[in-house]
Amino acid sequence: MMKENLNDLVTFITVSQERSFTRAAAKAGTSQSAVSQTISNLERRMQLKLLNRTTRSLTLTEAGERLLGLVGPAIEEISAGLNQLADLREKPSGTVRISADEYAVQQVLWPKLAPVLKNYPEIKLEIITDYGLVDIAKERFDAGVRRGGMIAKDMIAVPISGQHHMVVVASPKFLSEHPSPRVPSELLAFPCINLQLPTHGKNLPWVFSIEGREHKLSVNGQLVVNGINQALQAAIDGYGFAFLPKALAQTHLTSGNLITVLETFSITHPEYYLYYTSRLQSSTAFNVILTALRQRT
Repeated sequence: MMKENLNDLVTFITVSQERSFTRAAAKAGTSQSAVSQTISNLERRMQLKLLNRTTRSLTLTEAGERLLGLVGPAIEEISAGLNQLADLREKPSGTVRISADEYAVQQVLWPKLAPVLKNYPEIKLEIITDYGLVDIAKERFDAGVRRGGMIAKDMIAVPISGQHHMVVVASPKFLSEHPSPRVPSELLAFPCINLQLPTHGKNLPWVFSIEGREHKLSVNGQLVVNGINQALQAAIDGYGFAFLPKALAQTHLTSGNLITVLETFSITHPEYYLYYTSRLQSSTAFNVILTALRQRT
């Protein structure tokens, strides 16, 4: 019995409710003979007579009544559950999990996705900060966000931002006490705020463009932090030079809290991409997120 065909049971329930093979066939979109054959096959497999048939009426036997009482509610519950799953395709709802680094969360994801949460209250968004190239399938993320050039080739990657210009900044007070470097190598003689990320295990090098080629510089300083916003605040507070995305520091550059140096040697990082694993139909909630992130600002 555990292996009984659910379609046959649904047909039996429909016939029982309609009390007619003809009406049951019309409701199921099939022929009367097909419905009759389905019921006969079901009775043969169960070795029980389920329906009393006459030329004028159709009634349930005792076995039929018991079967209807047992499977009817279960079939209705299954049908309701399947309809709820269908709602996920039609109505934006459910949870979307995204992995991204700190800067991408602050400058790319949040400005674009904050309005989505207001407009779609049934979408739940989980944004997890991580600097590594996360295996999104293994870690059960719907998508990840990383800069171009860092994404595996078997992923679908969609650009969601422009390029990011990097700058070296310091506070006016710090620059009043230390001369401005004229070339990147002179930074080795000054206090610099290093950024050490958990997934790298060592200080990130500062990268400059010199005569059209990228050069990496390992700077020194009293302070090492593991978050880009901490590096920004330390620079504002006068603890040394910091190597930051210009967009992150722009408000403080405009206000005069920070000043850029070595701009002629600045590099530009590639745009950020949203990456995910499959071209199969995604949930409506994920499609809403994807559409919002693809919009240029």
